[in-house]
Amino acid sequence: MEDELEDRVLYQTYVSFMKILSRLTSSAPFDTPVSYLWKMVRLYLLRTEFLVFTLGIILFFMYLQTIELWSRTLLSRLSQAMSPMGAVQRMKFMEGSDADKQSWELKGMLSAAYAIKGRRMHMEDRFIINENINNTGISLFAIFDGHGGEFAANYAKDHLIQNLFNKIVELSAFRDGKITPPKESPEEPKPKEQESNVSVERKTSLKKAVSTADDSSKKEITDPELLAQLSKARPIITREVRPTLKPIKNIAIPISSYLDKGKINYGKLLTDEVLAADRLLVEAAKRSMNVAGTTALIAVMESNHLIVANVGDSRGVMCDSRGNAIPLSFDHKPQQVREQKRIEAAGGYIAFNGVWRVAGILATSRAMGDYPLKDKKFVIADPDILTFNLNDHKPMFVVLASDGLWDTFSNEEAVKFIKERLDEPDYGAKSLTLQAYYRGSVDNITVLVINFINNRMAAATITE
Repeated sequence: MEDELEDRVLYQTYVSFMKILSRLTSSAPFDTPVSYLWKMVRLYLLRTEFLVFTLGIILFFMYLQTIELWSRTLLSRLSQAMSPMGAVQRMKFMEGSDADKQSWELKGMLSAAYAIKGRRMHMEDRFIINENINNTGISLFAIFDGHGGEFAANYAKDHLIQNLFNKIVELSAFRDGKITPPKESPEEPKPKEQESNVSVERKTSLKKAVSTADDSSKKEITDPELLAQLSKARPIITREVRPTLKPIKNIAIPISSYLDKGKINYGKLLTDEVLAADRLLVEAAKRSMNVAGTTALIAVMESNHLIVANVGDSRGVMCDSRGNAIPLSFDHKPQQVREQKRIEAAGGYIAFNGVWRVAGILATSRAMGDYPLKDKKFVIADPDILTFNLNDHKPMFVVLASDGLWDTFSNEEAVKFIKERLDEPDYGAKSLTLQAYYRGSVDNITVLVINFINNRMAAATITE
C-alpha cells in the first residue's frame, strides 16, 4: 500500500514538473519567433499547392537556362523588337566595319561558307575557298580557328595559303611539262588574270589589311585571360624571348621532291608548308611577344582524291553515298593518350580547367603559333594527314568547320542536318552555323560545305 502511494506521488510530481517546464519553454521569448515561423511554414510553405508551384518555377528557369534564352537570345530579341531601329537599319549596321560585322559568307561553284562572330567579342576564325586553282583541276579549302588574338589566323590565311597556292601551280606546271611559272612572293596578291576568271557571290570578307608579317607583328594582339593563365604557369611557361642570332628562313626544298611517279605528294607538301609557316609565324610573334595561335584544317582535292591535313580541333566530316558520317580528321586534345605522353615527355603537363588543357592553358595540343608553349614543344604544329579515294565513298558532301560547331553538333548530327538542306543556296552552311549558335555555342562558328551532288569542277578560283 505504501509502495503504491509512493508511486502515485512520484508520478504526480513528474507530471507537474513536465507541465511547468512545458509552460516555461513555450512562454520563453527566445522560442516565440521560432515557433511562429515553424507554424507559418507548416500552414503555407508545406502545402501541396505551394510545393507544386515552386517545383514548376524551378523547372521553368532550368529550361530557360539550358536553351540560353533567358540570358542571351530572348533578351536580345526583346531589345531589338522594342528598339526604334528598323530592320533595314539593323541590316546596314550589321554590314558596317570589320569590327562591327557579325557574319561573313561566300558562295562558290561547288562550295559555300558561312561564319559568325557569335557570342565572342572578336572574330578569330578565317576560311579559304580556292576552286580549280589556275584551271589545274586542283581545289584548296581551309579553316583557321584563332585563339588569343587574330594575328596567327591572319598569318596562316595570308601566307601559308599563298605559299601552298604557289607550290600547287608550280608543281602542276612542272608535272605537266609546261613552262614553270615565276615564283611569287607570299605577300603578292593573286594575278589579275586569275581574278578575271572568278564568278562568285562575294558579300563580305574576313580578310584584314595585313600586307606582310612584319607589319602585322607591330600590333600586339593578346588575350587577357590567356596572359593571366601564362603568368600562373610560370616558371614552366615563360613569355620571355631569347634573341636569335640568325633570322629563321625556310629551307629550300627541290620542287621535284614533291613528285612521285608523276603525282603530287600532297601529304609531304602540306606537312612541309605547315611546319615552315609555323616557324616563321613563331618568329614573327616573338618580335611583338604575341601569344596568339590558330588551328589549321586544310583540304586539297584533285580528281578523285581528297587529302586533309589537320592541326588542332577544327574538324572535317564526309557524307558518303549511304548517308554515313565519315571522319576526315580527328581532334588533337591534350587528354588523348598519345598527346598526353608527348606533352609529359617534353616536361609539360595537362590540367583540367573547364576542359583538359596543356599546362592548364590551351585546350588543343597542336596549333600554329602559341610560342610560349611551342618553345618547349608542349604544343606542336605537326599535321595529321588523311587521304581519301572519292570513288570508294561516292560522297554527297563534305563539311569543314571550326570547333564552334562541334561543341554543339556530333559528326552524325551535322551530316543529317546538311543532308536535308543541300537544296539551299549555300548548301545549308548558314542554317547549320545559326543552329549551332541557337544550341548555345559560345565560340566563333565557321562552316564550309563542299557539295558533290552533280559534281562539276567549274573553272573558278576564289579566295576568302
